[in-house]
This record gives sequence, C-alpha cells and structure tokens, in this order.
Amino acid sequence: MNILITICARGGSKGLPGKNIKNLSGKPLIAYSIEVAKAFAKDFPNSQISLSTDSNEIKDVASTFGLYTDYTRPDYLAGDSTGKVDVIRHILEFEENRGQCNYHYILDLDVSAPLRNLGDLQAAFKILLSDSDALNLFSVSKPHKNPYFNMVELKENGYYSLVKDRPEKLLTRQSAPQVFDINASFYVYTRRFFELGFSSVITEKAKIYECEHICFDLDNPVDFDIMEFLLTNNKLDFQL
Repeated sequence: MNILITICARGGSKGLPGKNIKNLSGKPLIAYSIEVAKAFAKDFPNSQISLSTDSNEIKDVASTFGLYTDYTRPDYLAGDSTGKVDVIRHILEFEENRGQCNYHYILDLDVSAPLRNLGDLQAAFKILLSDSDALNLFSVSKPHKNPYFNMVELKENGYYSLVKDRPEKLLTRQSAPQVFDINASFYVYTRRFFELGFSSVITEKAKIYECEHICFDLDNPVDFDIMEFLLTNNKLDFQL
C-alpha cells in the first residue's frame, strides 16, 4: 500500500505572518506535523512524506527536522484564494511522476492545526479502510453552535432566521440534529477522489473522524497564544 503524506505550508499568511515556522512551546509549528507524520509512516514502508511550500525559509526549517524537498509550489498555487485540494493534487502528480508509482491514499496534515496524535491518525485511517466505497475522510470536533438551533443567516425576505429551518421548532440544543465542525487538523483521501476531479473535501461519500479531545486551528494571534498556553502549561486533555 503506497501512502503519500502531505504537509502544505505556504510562505504568506496575512492573519498570522510566518505562522508555519513560528515557535510554539519550544519548536516551530511545522515540526509538530513533521513528527507525527514520521511516526505514522513507520507502519507503512511504502509511504512518502512530502512538503509543499513556496518558501525557502520553510524548507530550511523543515530540513532541520528531517524533511527535505526539491519541490517548490508554483506561484499560481500559493495565493490566498487557492484551494487546498488543488495544492495536494499538484504535489501528488509531482511525486507520482518522479517515483513512477501510484499512491493509494493521501494523508494531509494541516500545519495550522497540530492538536492531533498518532492514535488519531491510525484510528481515522482504519475508518476509511473499512469502507471501500468511501472517497475521503476528515477530522471533526463537536460544534459550539448548531445551524438547526442557534445559527442564523439573512433570508430572501430581508430578515434573519435559522440557517437550517425545520417544520417543528427545536427548543433545546440537545434536540437538534447532530452536526460537527471540520477542525482542519487532517484529511485522508483515496486515489479515486483525485481521479474524479473533486475540488472540495465535501463529497457524497465522505467519512469523519471525531476528535474527542481539544482541537482547533490557528487563524490569528489570539489562537496562537491560547495554544501556547495549553502546551506550555500541560493543559491539553490528551497526549500529543
């Protein structure tokens, strides 16, 4: 079984400049993803860890943690509006052409959401393997809000109402249908997902892995400060 593990880290970040190599509790943010990728790869002899970046500085930092690359993400895939799936597809094609092989599964680790461990990745991968019809899987968390109960949007009549209306009125959060937040920590794709040309992780045959522990991504300096506090003070409710 050939598995490609991708770590995508572009140089530009407007919300938190330099976040991919910013020090987080003693080591660069990207190091957390590299380390868990290496741990996961040990169980799969035919696996490859690949870095997709447009930044030489990120390449240099990654190399200090044993991840080397001669691949450079093209400029047209390094903008704010570029979709992640297109970025992964490009490096997948690069690695398959270079290695003259096909990868059966692609595991993408998001650098901005490092709160996952080897156990999460192993359990999630088993879920996808157990369903031969599934196209992909992504990690999720329990939501803070529910579109059936306490999330509203502007309707065509100019007034606001629930995002997801139902004929019956739901008076408690507990009675609302179960929903999840995509926490952006990791994604697993089958080769068929890319062959079918999807541009989004939302497919008709997607599976989920629910993280029972705290898991969130870094969008702004406050997020970084919170994660720094949790890691430095051993406040996580699980082991990285």
